[in-house]
Amino acid sequence: MRLALVDDHKMLLGALTEWIRNAASDIEMVAAVTTWPELLTHREFPVDVVLLDLDLKDNIPISVKLSMLKSTGVKTVLMSTYSEPNVVREALAAGALGYLVKSEDASMIVDALRSAYRGESYISAELDLALNAGDIGGAPKLSAQERRVMALYGGGEPVKTVAYELGISEETAKSYLKRIREKYRVAGFDVGTKVALRRRAIQDGILLQTD
Repeated sequence: MRLALVDDHKMLLGALTEWIRNAASDIEMVAAVTTWPELLTHREFPVDVVLLDLDLKDNIPISVKLSMLKSTGVKTVLMSTYSEPNVVREALAAGALGYLVKSEDASMIVDALRSAYRGESYISAELDLALNAGDIGGAPKLSAQERRVMALYGGGEPVKTVAYELGISEETAKSYLKRIREKYRVAGFDVGTKVALRRRAIQDGILLQTD
């Protein structure tokens, strides 16, 4: 995956560049720039995925940027300090495949980039909860990967095996479980124990009852 990073905060840009290079051997950082024009004129552009700051303070609507990137075959993951549901929905509707809040755990970045590269959408746990907060009373909306984690873990596998089966780190698997439990908590269901999570997975059709 060839990645470009765009953020107007140079310190963050440097830290993210270093972190991503060390965290993922399958991601090649080919550009790290502070402005939108720099991205478009960079010798490596177009890239596979762009990790783009939502607010570069350049008065160019994010919808215009997303449309332009989409037309060149570039997939976009947005990052922002904003977590208002309407801002997130607008960005996703405009063509962003991922959306991360800058306060999120850095491990989520790699997951989001890989999801976007595969053409799958990904938003951070914090935003997912905000977007689905109105759905209390019904089963929460889980991503495909969250359903896989819940099925394996609810089916009796330890976290280490869940991570191995899905090709993710143990820490990432734990993050998914934490996110799943929080989504159910917001929806009004307690799945704090493995038994409760298994029962819920069966009730919601994520896990088939075999006994």
